[in-house]
Amino acid sequence: MRFMVIRRAGGGSENPGFPPPQLADAVPAGRWLHPSARGFRMHCRGGTWSVEEGPFPQDELVAGFALIDVPSRAAALDWARGWPRADGEGDVELEVRLAGCPGECTGFDTGAAPRLTPWVVLLKSDANAEADLAPPPEVIDRMNAHNAAAVQAGVALAGEGLRATTRGARVRFRKGAERPAVVDGPFTEIKELIAGYWLIQTATRQQAMDWVKAYPFPCLPDLTVELRELALPGRA
Repeated sequence: MRFMVIRRAGGGSENPGFPPPQLADAVPAGRWLHPSARGFRMHCRGGTWSVEEGPFPQDELVAGFALIDVPSRAAALDWARGWPRADGEGDVELEVRLAGCPGECTGFDTGAAPRLTPWVVLLKSDANAEADLAPPPEVIDRMNAHNAAAVQAGVALAGEGLRATTRGARVRFRKGAERPAVVDGPFTEIKELIAGYWLIQTATRQQAMDWVKAYPFPCLPDLTVELRELALPGRA
């Protein structure tokens, strides 16, 4: 089974220089995001796009994530419980989500290192995603074809959907607590949740925006995506 372990924002994650080297070294599977001041959101309403510049409220944000392959949900929670206690000075919240698209859209990870500016495109959740409603087969076919073409073009490097938070949990580390608390989903703060992600690389910000506008999202004509720069070792 594949799970995404999401490190929610907080504990200094919105400051330049996050993650500290010791956190990046301790979680080698982690993909970390630059502060949201370097990101933006794209809103589509009735088919018309608008752009909202960061920064954004911290309680709505993702600071990073790791995709792990484990035999069970219990194993994923055990992996999350092993998170470095030094992160955020011991005050951190993780979200453990089952990966996979309800309509069986194929996840992918090319393993290629970005050569251009890497963007993580976070699809914000909605009521349909939280109900695990599967898009029509023709929509899934368009998504799979678009993903394959973007991989072939060297634009898309990875992508994966997430199942509803009814199958997820949050692992909360608090200063002074002997062990983290586990809170089972579902979670009601839909605007804080994500339904999937893509990792793309583009030469310009406009190209990233154009990629988003051309994507056959299953939730059109109304959706929100957040674009955040991926923090890479050795790159400011």
